[in-house]
Amino acid sequence: MACLVDIIREHPAIDNHAHPLLTAGNRDLLAFEGLTSEAKGAALEDAVYTLAHSTARRDLAELYGLPPHASWDDVKKNRAGRSYDELCRLCFEKAKIQCILIDDGLGGEILEELLRMEHLALAPDQGLYLLTKFSEVLRARLEATAKDPDVAGFKSVVCYRTGLDVSVVPNMDAEVEAMNVASLRFGVGTNTPLRLADKALNDLVVRTTIEVAAEHGKPVQFHTGLGDADITLTRASPAHLQPLIAAHPQTNFVLLHASYPYMREAGYLTAMYKNVYLDIGEVFPMVSGCGQVTLIRQVLELAPTNKVMWSSDGHWWPETYYLGSIQARRALSSVMQDAAAKDILFQTANRLYSLGLETQRSLS
Repeated sequence: MACLVDIIREHPAIDNHAHPLLTAGNRDLLAFEGLTSEAKGAALEDAVYTLAHSTARRDLAELYGLPPHASWDDVKKNRAGRSYDELCRLCFEKAKIQCILIDDGLGGEILEELLRMEHLALAPDQGLYLLTKFSEVLRARLEATAKDPDVAGFKSVVCYRTGLDVSVVPNMDAEVEAMNVASLRFGVGTNTPLRLADKALNDLVVRTTIEVAAEHGKPVQFHTGLGDADITLTRASPAHLQPLIAAHPQTNFVLLHASYPYMREAGYLTAMYKNVYLDIGEVFPMVSGCGQVTLIRQVLELAPTNKVMWSSDGHWWPETYYLGSIQARRALSSVMQDAAAKDILFQTANRLYSLGLETQRSLS
């Protein structure tokens, strides 16, 4: 068992979904308590009383060389006394991440781009509000993006916008009406970006993207489950995607964030459809240690291990990458066999995104 733990702890990883970091000058722009919670405002104040926070506090105390019982204030004080370069170097050396696929939807520089599909439709364009033009421009931008060798795939946040119950067939009347409403609101020729808030338009963007993705062999990631309060949780289950998945067998779908709390639904889809893959990110460190082990077990009740991938969902702070890596490895070591863990940490993402990487054993 000790040997297996060491293998999982040291094996290089491909982080198949993450976000940019804050710049050094903005390192304290956001409350550090957001490390373990998607809550906002007053609700975030209670995050320090969760089991997930307690585990993260102990893990960070160890990272910073503090005693295990160090308080949260002690952790933050120690962190504040370190340079940002030092924090980044410390976290990434320990995380043992060989490659990161960056979702650039939060802004910042990109390594391997995972473009939020909706962002491709947001740039203002004369006549964009006419449905025909909108569709033409959208497809052209998607085609150009798919041909970019630095783009590993696409990412959708339709879950946040209008839910995962994406219509399989077009609704022309609803799409035209949505464009008319947008035209009235923004005005033709305005430089105000068009925010996709209408279900008919969001569904059109998703359908167009998965068609283009299939043509170019690019996976499409979907935010599912766990997120902040902007999500309508009942519409965040991956089960809503089943008709779309079945209708587009040539497109590879990636269900992000273990679809928490809908892990079994995600595992079912991953098992039943060849074109579905499951990411187990963000739950490390957002979910308690026991919960992490439980959700991996629930996912693997049905899901093939060669279709499951790890990600950190790292964002804003370098510690999110560190915690996402070490906590995932800890949970996997209590559930997995050696070969299966290597698939989840590296091989599946390497194959799905056509990265062509060889494992690098010396990452620290």
